Amino acid sequence: MNDDVLALLRHYPQIYLACHVDHVRARRNPHALSARDASLLTHLDREHGINAAALARHMGVRPSTLSAALARLERLGYIERDNDPADARVHRLRLSAQGEIAMAESSVLDPERAAALLARLRPDELERALEGLALLARAARELGGEES
Repeated sequence: MNDDVLALLRHYPQIYLACHVDHVRARRNPHALSARDASLLTHLDREHGINAAALARHMGVRPSTLSAALARLERLGYIERDNDPADARVHRLRLSAQGEIAMAESSVLDPERAAALLARLRPDELERALEGLALLARAARELGGEES
């Protein structure tokens, strides 16, 4: 195993553990999200769409299983569907502005702890850290086949 892989395996859990909170257990939260709903939202973002089949594969569930959850999240206004630019028959799922708020407030990462973590960085470090996270997120999407 190379040093870069070891560094990622060492650093990511430290960040996760520093900012982690208990998982959302039921739909008794202000956004009516179960832990599974919240997890679905974390796999979406406002800019990069993903098709439901790719999301189902990634999450290890049948598309039919995912369909009801996605329909519910769409009714709540948390996700939006639009046509794939390459194939109008395919819909891409994106997080809505309302969904972004619900996802952040239902995250397994505590926003206050995350803010405290980021506040420990100098402005130049913060910029580099966030750019690095964005690069890793892009690579993760490409690895999952969500982008060409």
